[in-house]
Amino acid sequence: MEMDLAGWLVTGLAILITGISKSGLGGALGGLAVPFMSMWMSPRDAVAVMLPVLITMDMVGIRAWRGKADWQDLRTLIPGALVGIALGTLAFGVMSDRLVKGAIGLIAVGFAVQRLLGKGRPPASEARPPRAVGWLWGAGSGFTSTLAHAGAPPVMIYLLSRRQPRETFVATSVFFFAVINLAKLPFYIGLDLFTRETLVMSALFIPLVPIGVWSGMRILKHIPERPFYLFATAALGLSGVKLLWDGLMG
Repeated sequence: MEMDLAGWLVTGLAILITGISKSGLGGALGGLAVPFMSMWMSPRDAVAVMLPVLITMDMVGIRAWRGKADWQDLRTLIPGALVGIALGTLAFGVMSDRLVKGAIGLIAVGFAVQRLLGKGRPPASEARPPRAVGWLWGAGSGFTSTLAHAGAPPVMIYLLSRRQPRETFVATSVFFFAVINLAKLPFYIGLDLFTRETLVMSALFIPLVPIGVWSGMRILKHIPERPFYLFATAALGLSGVKLLWDGLMG
């Protein structure tokens, strides 16, 4: 597994964007790293390299956002996500990730377009969605996250419908992904995804983690509530377009 200078630079930039996104936009652009890395290595190696990096981001994020997450939402989302991780593990290497990415991308784009056009905008006091809805989006997130670390769109659709304060939105997503990324670890070990080369590459990229997380938090402090949600929705749409493109053209 070898990368040229362009590969190292693009991967480093993708990891920085992932860190900024996870701590500033709830992870909306976090699914970009694996597709970019897959231009220079197999998708199997790309997800193996990214998981230790993502877990490190989660640990830094938990320290920064402790006390601000919505634990009732997490208790709804996480059980479904664990089921999704188990199903994703069974599908790894069997089910076409193009189909999964295309379907999730289409849903994400449709949701983002609806929000940006102002249709069905929820009132400020919107009730919490039914538990089954949270389970469904949590399972979708766990499934796509296991296959390609692209679990942000499903959980963002759920959280955007909640219209929480932006700090609660980001903190809830940080704690959610901390749990599911740690839960994926034994499954990845069981699938024998990690090698000496992937672990060394992960270690080389980890120093970028605090830079990305700190940058995302600084950006979040300067974004008012309404522009934050508009930008987060647009970012969800962009990630959906990327997933849809990967599904159609990958």
